[in-house]
Amino acid sequence: MEGWSGYEGLADAHYGRLRRLCALLLGDREEANEVVQEVFLKAWTLRNGAGAPNDWGAWLTRVAVNGCRDRRRVGWWPRFRRSDRVEDLPLRVQEPSPADLAIGAEIQRHIWEAFRALPTRQREVFVLRYVEDLPTAQVAATLGVSEGSVKRHLFRAIHRLRQTLGGRR
Repeated sequence: MEGWSGYEGLADAHYGRLRRLCALLLGDREEANEVVQEVFLKAWTLRNGAGAPNDWGAWLTRVAVNGCRDRRRVGWWPRFRRSDRVEDLPLRVQEPSPADLAIGAEIQRHIWEAFRALPTRQREVFVLRYVEDLPTAQVAATLGVSEGSVKRHLFRAIHRLRQTLGGRR
């Protein structure tokens, strides 16, 4: 990543994705913005140094997930913020898709409740694998766990979601 134009390109390529990821993990848009700003500040300090990563996308994702964990660990920030509902966060497009329009508000509320009820690690793995569409190996590398652990958390998350939502599998 040479100079300012490389940094701008990196920010353009990853800012929206990281903001969505952090908003899903934290459930708070303002906190997500702050975490993403911190991530890019860290990237700026490494931009031309010897410690610069080979794969900036994976590095940014890992730093963002760790930043979200740090925010959750602190635990005080949600009490001082207005509550943004994670249901209102846009995922990939600004306008609702036909599938979103077909899902009733009650069903959508149940899905989000089930998602929020997942344990933190299962939620992280689920978002990285199915929302961010990262391969299992990259999810494992991003979270610093084995691929077997990722698969186990995915299995448990899907099983729990199916139980909560009344799935038959």
